Amino acid sequence: MDLFSPVVLGDLHLPNRLAMAPLTRMRSDADGTPNELVAEHYAQRASTGLIVAEGTYPSHESRAYPGQPGLVTDAHQEGWRRVADAVHARGGRIVVQLMHGGRVSHTAITGTDRIVAPSAIALEGQAHTPEGKQDYPVPHALTTEEVRGVVGEFVAAARRAVAAGLDGVEVHGANGYLLHEFLGASSNVREDEYGGSPENRARLLVEVVTAVAEAVGPGRVGVRISPAHGVQGVVEDDPADVAATYGAVLDGIRPLGIAYLSVLHAEPAGEFVQDLRRRAGAPLMANSGFGVVTRREDALQLVADGAADVVAVGRMVIANPDLVERWRGGHPENEPDPSTFYARGAEGYTDYPFLDAARTA
Repeated sequence: MDLFSPVVLGDLHLPNRLAMAPLTRMRSDADGTPNELVAEHYAQRASTGLIVAEGTYPSHESRAYPGQPGLVTDAHQEGWRRVADAVHARGGRIVVQLMHGGRVSHTAITGTDRIVAPSAIALEGQAHTPEGKQDYPVPHALTTEEVRGVVGEFVAAARRAVAAGLDGVEVHGANGYLLHEFLGASSNVREDEYGGSPENRARLLVEVVTAVAEAVGPGRVGVRISPAHGVQGVVEDDPADVAATYGAVLDGIRPLGIAYLSVLHAEPAGEFVQDLRRRAGAPLMANSGFGVVTRREDALQLVADGAADVVAVGRMVIANPDLVERWRGGHPENEPDPSTFYARGAEGYTDYPFLDAARTA
């Protein structure tokens, strides 16, 4: 296999195996509506085999960041239609990542009267709110009935995504957000059917993916996990528990025939991730770059060795909207500027030069 060869992920037919990783950029309007600037950002990167748009909240209560987009209202849906149309006009394919922030938020961000989580355990640290940094609050522990309601929120957002013309959705079960909080024994101390054993802790993620697949078709659905990553307070340092928990997740979703499994892990070619890949029975989107920049040689090797079907790249796609062309030809790359990752406006968002501009500069 070659990084620049076509690949099919469920209903998604990609011209190359390079994906744009979901990247929180905080450029949407204050009400969570993706605007023209967001549409241009993604459209610039349409040559990427697949764009996985940033984590998008399925309910107001699930919003994690100011400037984060949502898929709750008609205005949100129309904003995403603008994005989808812009990407498709340039020949691209785009799915949106559905992300419930869980306890990684604050009421000053959500505008609601509570923050929710599997258990009433606060995340250590501070949230960046419109009113400045504030301690993360002790979250409300969702009741069993409320947990089931979360499934419906994901389904409604997925339906809006497809109605907006997006090519599919990725369910975010990683990085310390709500679905990952349910997976972790450190953040989930429930005593109902959603807590305790690895199978119970895996239950919500399986139910969400199953319901979303039924609503929009499994060939339009990807899932992201970050096993043993230990990010944002979800501690997964017991290898046996990690294996049992994620085994239960993948056993639960395997019959669905989803489009892909996205795994964030430092060693995507290692035995652990490859075993997850086999257990999922789905194409693997590998992402090794959380905290480490994924370079051209890394991506080429992963695909050439058969360790991944697709490679998700973050920061180099931020800095190089035409990264496919640059990597295919071995051309020089723009370096990303971290100081503009979470800023506002076009700087560091839509103003990175394309290769043709760099050649004529």
